[in-house]
Amino acid sequence: MDTRDIPAAPAGTSTGGISPARGAADPTADVVVIGGGAAGLNGALMLARSRRRVIVVDAGDPRNAPAEGVHGLLGREGTPPAELLARGREEVEGYGGTVVQGRIASVRQDWSVDGVEGGFDLTLEDGRALRARRLLVATGVRDELPAIPGLAEHWGSGVVHCPYCHGWEVRDEPIGILASGPMSAHQAWLFRQLSDDIVFFARGTALDARTRARMSARGIRVIDEEVAEVIAHDGAAPDAGERASRIAGVRLASGEVIERRVLAVATTMTPRLDGLEGLGLRAEEIPGMGARVPSAMAGVSDVPGVWVAGNITDPTAQVGAAAAAGALAGAHINADLATADTDAALRSRTMGAGADGSLSLLA
Repeated sequence: MDTRDIPAAPAGTSTGGISPARGAADPTADVVVIGGGAAGLNGALMLARSRRRVIVVDAGDPRNAPAEGVHGLLGREGTPPAELLARGREEVEGYGGTVVQGRIASVRQDWSVDGVEGGFDLTLEDGRALRARRLLVATGVRDELPAIPGLAEHWGSGVVHCPYCHGWEVRDEPIGILASGPMSAHQAWLFRQLSDDIVFFARGTALDARTRARMSARGIRVIDEEVAEVIAHDGAAPDAGERASRIAGVRLASGEVIERRVLAVATTMTPRLDGLEGLGLRAEEIPGMGARVPSAMAGVSDVPGVWVAGNITDPTAQVGAAAAAGALAGAHINADLATADTDAALRSRTMGAGADGSLSLLA
C-alpha cells in the first residue's frame, strides 16, 4: 500500500504520537476517525490528548448544517454549527491530531486473530490512502423526508423535526404536524407545549378513538385528507427580526390551503455507511424511525477494532449527547490500545531470536 499521502506525525510529540510498540517510522495511525461532527471530533480530542496519532476524515456535510444554531448545549447555546465544528477542529489539531477533508471510498479489514498486528486500509475518493489500528465511525445519519412537493426546500427553517432543537425558535407559531407514522402523535404533544395552534395532518396514519380524544382535549385539529404540497410565501423576505420561515401553508388534495408557518415532521433516519461496506457493520431497524448501527458500552461495535458514536448509533442524540458519546468512545479506544501496546511490549521483552533465527523465550 502506498502511504506517501498519509499526513506526517505531529511534531513535538514522542514517537510522533505513535505508540512505542509500533515504532516512530510506522505510517499507521493509531486511530482514524471517520466523520468530523461533534461525536467524531470529541472522540479525536480525547485520543489526541492521550498522545495518540489520530486522523479525522471529514466529508464536510454535518447533519445539522441547515440549522441556524446549536441548542441545548450548555455554554454554547445558539452557536452556529459551522462555528462550533471549526473550533473543534482547531482544538483537535492543537493537540497534534490531523483533520483531512475527504470521503472514504473503501475500507479493507486486515485483522489478525489476536488483534495485535491487524488494522484497516482506507482509500479516500481522491485516491489518498490511510492505515489505522482502530476506527471510530461517526458518520451520522441521513434524514429522509416524506415525498411531498415543496417540503425539502424548507428543511431546517420552516420544516423542523425536533422540539428540543428548534422548539423555542418556533414558539407561538401556527404549527402543522405532518404524520409519518403512529409515533407522530407523540410529536404533536411535544409541539403543543410550544404553541396553542397545532394542526395534525394524519396522512393516512390510523388514529384510534383514544388518540383522537386526546388530540381534541389539547385543542389539536386533526385533518385526515392527504397533503398535496407545501406552499411557500410569495413576495418580499421577512423583515429583520422576523422568523425566517417562508412557509405559507399546505395544500390538501381537495385544493384547500391550510395556513401554517412551521411544519414538523419525523424523518426516516438512515445510517451513513457509504464507502464502509468492507467493514461489515450491520444496521438494525428502529420501528417507525429508520435504522441504527447497534453498539455496546462505549460504542463498541460488532466488528473487532471498530467503534461507533453519535447519530449513527443513537439517531436522536443532540449535539451534546453525540459529543459525550464520542468522548467515551475515544477514551475506550485509547484504553484498548494501551492494553495492546502493553501486551506487545511484554512479548518483545520475553521473546528473542534463537541461533537458527527462530523465536525463543529469553532467560
